[in-house]
Amino acid sequence: MLSILARQFRRILLTVLVGGLLGATLVRLGPGFGVDERELDNRLNAQSLQAIRSERAAENNVAVFYWHYLAGLAHGDLGFSRSLNRPVAELFKERLPLTLVSLLYGVLGGIAFGLGLALLTVAWRGPASNLVPSLVSGLCLAVPAAVIALIFLWMGAGGRWAIALVVFPHVYRYAKNLLVSAYQSPHVLAAEAKGLSNLRVLVAHVMFPAAPQLAALAGISVSLAFGASIPIEVVSDTPGIGQLAWRAALERDLPLLVNITILIALLTLAVNTLADLALASRRAAS
Repeated sequence: MLSILARQFRRILLTVLVGGLLGATLVRLGPGFGVDERELDNRLNAQSLQAIRSERAAENNVAVFYWHYLAGLAHGDLGFSRSLNRPVAELFKERLPLTLVSLLYGVLGGIAFGLGLALLTVAWRGPASNLVPSLVSGLCLAVPAAVIALIFLWMGAGGRWAIALVVFPHVYRYAKNLLVSAYQSPHVLAAEAKGLSNLRVLVAHVMFPAAPQLAALAGISVSLAFGASIPIEVVSDTPGIGQLAWRAALERDLPLLVNITILIALLTLAVNTLADLALASRRAAS
């Protein structure tokens, strides 16, 4: 188990470092980087314009910027957001708890709804058992997250449940295919032939063997939920990390975008690591 933990830690560290560098590179090479709307003010003289341009001079070289960023990160300094004129650490301290709560509602709600509907579809086994759930999941999959947020805003519901509705169709489709495949396994067919109850077959012979694969859904769901939180928080005017990412992208705020990229990578990898550890523990126990 210690070797697995060490290997996972190295994987997380390498992925986060490379992900942050690639994110900084994409922002630096993106159109509009280095352009400041303050330069459009005709009242500014040459010295003022030069002062504005010099503020972003350190960000022109991605390698130099990322080296200084890592040096500051080692001392707990996440950098300074010029678009909001505040330290990034303060922005994260204010907004991260709200987004984490929304992600918790969205991921748990999406998994519960998707898995419950998948279980109902598989257990019913009627001629039309797959029709209505497929239509509902297909509709939720086709409607953009921003439109779902508008509907929930019009209904007076919280945006966190809109995140659950975005996550649900992905969970439903994967869980349904997994459960259908499990029910067609020889040991499940043998258990049904022996006359075991449907509940015992479901718990002992379907859900328990498929638990690691279902646990892996958590990592996917976190990534989906965070991606959906950006338009949902913008539409519902929720002051979370998603709204912060939107503003940072509009302003080409490099320090802020790099920290958000690393945060997303850390959340996703942490959940995936927990799923991998659960799978390793199950294999060791068996």
